Amino acid sequence: MSTVLELKHATKRIDNGLNETKIILNNVNLTIEKGEFVTVLGGNGAGKSTLFNSIAGTLSLSEGDLFINQQKITNYSEEKRATFFSRVFQDPKMGTAPRMTVAENLLLAMYRGQKRSLRLRKISEQRTFFTKICSEVGNGLENHLDTPTGNLSGGQRQALSLLMATLTKPELLLLDEHTAALDPKTSKQLMHLTDQRIKEADLTCLMITHRMEDALEYGNRLIVLQKGRIIKDLNKSEKEKLTLQDLLLFFEEEAELSVD
Repeated sequence: MSTVLELKHATKRIDNGLNETKIILNNVNLTIEKGEFVTVLGGNGAGKSTLFNSIAGTLSLSEGDLFINQQKITNYSEEKRATFFSRVFQDPKMGTAPRMTVAENLLLAMYRGQKRSLRLRKISEQRTFFTKICSEVGNGLENHLDTPTGNLSGGQRQALSLLMATLTKPELLLLDEHTAALDPKTSKQLMHLTDQRIKEADLTCLMITHRMEDALEYGNRLIVLQKGRIIKDLNKSEKEKLTLQDLLLFFEEEAELSVD
């Protein structure tokens, strides 16, 4: 296996005013190998979003370095890092262009990371392909290729975001609580699609989830964050031995530590 992502001593500090400094990512060392599907758990303020924002370049690290395929990208801008990473956010509105149609959004995703130039759109040439991949979603998205994305339901829009993020194979797929805003049925459908897309394309993925059932069912590795540190890192066999009660017990212990 080859290493896709490596964080070395990743630390993020912020000033809270009155000469107070808060550490929200604390000396994190993390290595992600090609083909790993890593689920990320942690309570509020554990550092999950900070970890993703530091990887994507939305936040810069205070200390430490970030490597993709052994290439140091610590000082790369968010735009430059977008050639390596695809991200699906919690908010369905964030991953798509609302005034563009479903087909136009998918066409835009096909050219992710490529140099921009004036060219014919050629949507008609891709229509059969777009219909095929949208029909795999199972929520009628294939019937809305000419519908502005802003008119879709939240579930359809989030499914489209996932298709766009995986249309061209990213080095690393970042799923940032991408089912959190959906109802249970739609969430279950989207997770099934997520697992299917990851397995079919042999993608490498980091997925933040607040649904502990999904953390147990999906992925081949589990990490748990607490106060900006990785306190558990379980491989596939260790993860398979976990129960929902084990995870619930962990969060109970975390709450007790916070009170103390």
